[in-house]
Amino acid sequence: MDNAMWAVGRMSGFVALALFTMTVLLGILTRSGRPLLAIPRFSVTLLHRNLSLLATVFLLLHVGTLLLDSYAQLNIVDVVVPFLGSFKPFWQGLGTVALDLVLALVVTGLLRHRIGQRAFRAVHWFSYAMWPIALGHAIGNGTNGGNGWFLAGASIAVLLLAAATAWRVSAAFLETSKVRQGGLS
Repeated sequence: MDNAMWAVGRMSGFVALALFTMTVLLGILTRSGRPLLAIPRFSVTLLHRNLSLLATVFLLLHVGTLLLDSYAQLNIVDVVVPFLGSFKPFWQGLGTVALDLVLALVVTGLLRHRIGQRAFRAVHWFSYAMWPIALGHAIGNGTNGGNGWFLAGASIAVLLLAAATAWRVSAAFLETSKVRQGGLS
């Protein structure tokens, strides 16, 4: 049973990171106001939300199975309080910080209409911090964090997110940026 818990814990962490990568990319695209290939903008928003919730399910599966796994020897304090773990406390602490950020993102996403757009956006900027923190946790604490295939995939994800983030902060980001700048004829 422990081997199964360990395997599910590892794979669910990997899947969660991959889904969060897609979620951040879709979040940037959603904010741009552009469609994704043939998918209309409102569907991109729904896809972003649903993928983020699915990623959160895999993250909770990751944490839950490792809590139950006797090899990982996690306890609830390790999951809630960063940097107190007995095994690689810094890298494990990064995972705890990423989990806390994800929970803040999910809660504000679900309460978006009650907390207001300004608070929602302010908290959602933390997704730009959550992803590299989670990647650092995966590399430093993950069983396969140093493997070539994982590092190659992580490098591709870093390049994609760096390019998307550069686009996000550029003047041409919003579909209506020319209208805002008065440059539309």
